[in-house]
Formats: sequence, C-alpha cells, structure tokens
Amino acid sequence: MITYFLQRKLDCEGVLLLKKAGIDWSFFLTMATLLFGICLVIFLFPEQIYLMFESIRTQINEAFGIVFLWIGMCSLLFLIWVAFSRYGQIKLGRPEEGPAFSNLSWVAMVFCAGIGSGIMYWGTIEWGYHYDAPPLGLAPNTPAAVEWSAAYGLFHHGPTAWAMYGLPALPIAYLYHVKQLPILKISEACRPLLKHHSDGLIGKIIDLFFVISLLGASGTSLGISVPMMSAGITKVTGIPSSFLLDLTILFICTVIFAISVYSGLEKGIKVLSNVNIVLVLFLLLFVFIIGPTVFIMEISTNSIGLIANNFFRLNTWIDPIGRSGFPEKWTIFYWAWWLVYAPFVGLFIAKVSKGRTIKQMILGTIIFGPLGCWLFFFILGSYGLHLQLSQLLDITAFLHRGEPHHAIISIIHTLPLGNLMVLLFTVLAIIFVATTYDTSSYIIAAVTQKSLDGDPIKWNRLFWAFSLALPPMALLFIGSLNTLQAVAIIVALPSCLIMILLSLSFLKLMENH
Repeated sequence: MITYFLQRKLDCEGVLLLKKAGIDWSFFLTMATLLFGICLVIFLFPEQIYLMFESIRTQINEAFGIVFLWIGMCSLLFLIWVAFSRYGQIKLGRPEEGPAFSNLSWVAMVFCAGIGSGIMYWGTIEWGYHYDAPPLGLAPNTPAAVEWSAAYGLFHHGPTAWAMYGLPALPIAYLYHVKQLPILKISEACRPLLKHHSDGLIGKIIDLFFVISLLGASGTSLGISVPMMSAGITKVTGIPSSFLLDLTILFICTVIFAISVYSGLEKGIKVLSNVNIVLVLFLLLFVFIIGPTVFIMEISTNSIGLIANNFFRLNTWIDPIGRSGFPEKWTIFYWAWWLVYAPFVGLFIAKVSKGRTIKQMILGTIIFGPLGCWLFFFILGSYGLHLQLSQLLDITAFLHRGEPHHAIISIIHTLPLGNLMVLLFTVLAIIFVATTYDTSSYIIAAVTQKSLDGDPIKWNRLFWAFSLALPPMALLFIGSLNTLQAVAIIVALPSCLIMILLSLSFLKLMENH
C-alpha cells in the first residue's frame, strides 16, 4: 500500500513537472509584465495616452496607409493562386484521415473566431456613418450615396478581408498537420525562412509582436462591443449606462469564455460556436420575414452589383486627389483591424482544418467567411436603412450625438416583441464575444508553451482568458471610437511584416514538397 501511494505521488509530480516544462516561462512572464504595465499606464494617464494615440494614428495613416491596402490585395491574389495550383491538393494530415470537424462545425468555428460581435455592430450601423459622409466623392443624401452607404460594408467584410485571415494559415497548417510539428507559434511558421533564428531573439520578437497585436485587437473589439451590450441591458432593464455597467458586462463575458476555453476545443469552443450560429440564423430569419423583405432583397442585390463592378477600384482607392479622408478612416482602419487578428485567426484555422485540403481551407475561408458577414449587412443593415428612409427612426441623429450603440439597440427595439429581441440581440453579442476570445486565449496559451500535444495546459488557458479583459477595460476607461481605431492601426504595423514572412515561408516549404 505504501509503495502504491509513493508511486502515485511520483507519477503526479512527474506530470506536474512535465506541464511546467511545457511553459516557455521567459516569454510568458515577459508578455504578462508588458500587458499589466501597458494597461496600468493607460489607467494612470488616460488623457495623455489618448492624445498620443491620435498623433501616432495620423502619422501611420500618412506613411503606411498604402501598405495596408497592398497587403490586403496581395493576400487575396496569393491565396487564389495557391488554391488552384498543385499546392491546393495537399491534404492537411494523413491521406486516410477525414476532416476533424463537420463542415457546419468547421464553418461555425472559423466564422465565430474570425469576426466576433463586431459584425453585429458594423453590420447594423456602418451604413449610417456613410449616409452623411459617402465615399468616392459622392454628394450626401443623393440616391447614389445612399446605395453606396448600404454597399460599402460588404467590401470591408469581403474576400479581401478574409484573405488576410487565410494567408497565415498556410504555413502553420502545413507544418502542424503535414510535418506533424506540435507547435502553434508564428515564429515556428517562419522557420523555413528564418531557420535557426526562429529559436532565438528574432523568433521571440515575432511571437511577442503577435501577442501584443492580439491583445490590442481584443481591446479594440471589446471596446466597441461592450457599450453596445450595455445599451441593450439599459433598454431592457432601465439600468442607466455607466462605466460600472460596462465593467460588469465585460466580467460576465470573461467568465463565459474562460469556462469555454477551459473546457477545450471540442467541448467548449465547438459547442459555443454551434449555439451561436443557430441563434444568429434565428435572429436574421426573424428580421428578414418580419421586416421589409422586398426592400432587403432589392438593396442587397444592388449592393452586390456595386461591389462586384468596382471591386478592384475599392481595393486600391486611396483618394490621392480629393483627400476626403474616407479611406484612412474606414478602409485602412478595417484592414489594420483584420491584420492584427490575421496571425491569430490563421493559427486557429490551421488548428481546426485537419483532414481538409489546402484548397478547401482557402476557399472555405474566403467564401463562407464573407457570406456570413454579408447576411448581417443584407438584413440588419438594410432594415436600419429602411427605418431611416421611411422616417420611422432617425438613426443618423444618434450618430451625430455620438450614440451609435443606442442607435443599434433602437433599431432592434422597433421589431415586434422589441424588448425580447433586444435581449436576444444582447445575449447573442455576448456569445459572439465569448467565441472569439475563448479562441484568443486558447491561441495565446499555445504560443506561450514550448510545444503542444492536444490542448494547451488548462491553467494557462484560464490565465489568458481573464488577462484578455484588461486591454478593453483600459480602453473603455479612455472612451472614443477614434481611440479604438487608433489602437488597431498602431498594432497592425508589426502584422504587415509577419504576413510577408509567412508568405515567403510557405513558398519556401513548397520548394521541398
């Protein structure tokens, strides 16, 4: 009996030591220190940080805006070439293995990881910003301006945007599933190009930039989404909007995605993503049937035609003569936002794409991702535009007062069973946040480990789940959509270099395939 318990104790200690050996402690502690330090500075000096962000944002837009546009366009062209080349037939895994997840679950996880509750915000209200300040030099309140206000969001969430997600998945998925390397790190995906430098300082810097970008992106997304949820709670319960209410909702979201990520990929993230898709389809179908169905179909069809006819122009429009500021405020901000998420979503797409071909992974990402986004613009966006044109709700007045979140909730409240629909919309936004950030914490945990056999260590996943709440808390404290856009643009710069390295690494890998 004594021998048995001694053996059990040694076994437990061995497992514990093994798990401790799995953590890259120098990287983990560096990242944690930076996270807490940056957030502390924001809390202590909010006004100075706000002015600094605005200044840096202006300088980056002027100097690097064109770079963001070319990264987006080249990502799409590169993916299309790979998909229809001989490399597209490469199977991610053993030849006899089928896909690890069903088509529905795979699409649900990729979509929910890649988009978050931001699609509920922009899909419902983006047209309102373009309504009074239209693109392409159009005069406000003209028929052409109104048509473009409904259409432009499709471009910002279209194939170009999703191509930036799909590109990092290429070398990562090949190394992880074909070469069977149990490491999910950006530096490891760059090894074919960087060779032994991936293990040294350069590799650490790449991973550090990746995690900082992801933390900045999480702060931006939650900083946009949480006030929207807060407005929904205020509408249903009458509780006044406040910073305390925002923090309460942020805490609830954090607990949900902490539980999900602790449960793992199969039991947590997959289940939550599937539930999310069912609720999304119910909400959109309800609005489509109850709302102005014919108008929704007409304006959506018209929007597709506008984007298709002007696709290459929109991908390269920087407005060098008119200097309206529209591309800088919108397209470059969006491309920066997609770029900061790109390595993270690429890691996740690679992780869940076992058993699929490279072509299936690419086409699934750049087709189903945009289609999912467009449903929100087609239905929720068109419904809001109909309310504005019919003078049933002055949505642009909310935007002029700086109340976009209340505009969104007011749109949903005009539906039959208004309070119930607002509650469903708010719950759905919370689940959307959870499905994105449980994936974020899962990937950060994977990056802070030396190797990965299955899921990352549970306590590591849990630590980053709660840590991800700090950046949005700090940015909510500052406030202002301009600040959130500035953060996205600032942290996107390192991602541009990472995207180039990943493309070259994939080409290097293919030389020996």
